[in-house]
Amino acid sequence: ERCVAAAGYSVGEFAALVFAGAMGFAEALYAVKVRAEAMQKASEAVPSGMLSVIGRREANYKFACLEARKHCEALGIENPVCTVSNYLFPDSRVIAGHLQALEFLQENARKYYFKRAKMLPVSGAFHTRLMEPAVEPLAEVLKSIEIQKPLLCVYSNVDGKKYMHSKHIQKLLVKQVVSPVLWEQTMHSVYERKQGTEFPYTYEVGPGNQLGAILKQCNLKAWKQYKHVNALEDEEADET
Repeated sequence: ERCVAAAGYSVGEFAALVFAGAMGFAEALYAVKVRAEAMQKASEAVPSGMLSVIGRREANYKFACLEARKHCEALGIENPVCTVSNYLFPDSRVIAGHLQALEFLQENARKYYFKRAKMLPVSGAFHTRLMEPAVEPLAEVLKSIEIQKPLLCVYSNVDGKKYMHSKHIQKLLVKQVVSPVLWEQTMHSVYERKQGTEFPYTYEVGPGNQLGAILKQCNLKAWKQYKHVNALEDEEADET
């Protein structure tokens, strides 16, 4: 009852919406299953992936992606995809698209002022238009689910703003599959405070503390009130 806001990264947005009372747990889980299967199917259609990039101040991600697409066109790939799919924190992005484009960026990392360019262990270019085949199956299942207005502010990955009503949630959860995750922008929205106002306690619930590491890079003051809650540890304690 004291919680003021919730947000979830990519598929975690469903967890945030369940927590906020916008949808039931079982129905959300079913939607996540449909989403995952549809995205996997879309991934198998085109050799694609995701590249985690940490850039120098001079890095121009749009230009780098444009050149990578031109490289793909030269290889005979029609309508190549190479775009920023996740905004993590200042100077950190995930670029997704055709495998050949990502390999080109890795090979030319120095030219584009990338300090680090590392392939992620995923099967596809999530949050790009290569995921378009997954849009319809998710849209259909979300139509069949009862979605309520959230009891507290939940921020969308698509625009970094608060969800307004149930139709808005339905629309943006579908759009999220083919849109970049604006996590850095979301962090700025969540923690926007008047000078001198105290930051709230922040709890990251789930496996790993990557979102805490990102928060530290986005907002050090907010991170000082951060705590990681590993739900799996509680289950293990119950079993022993």
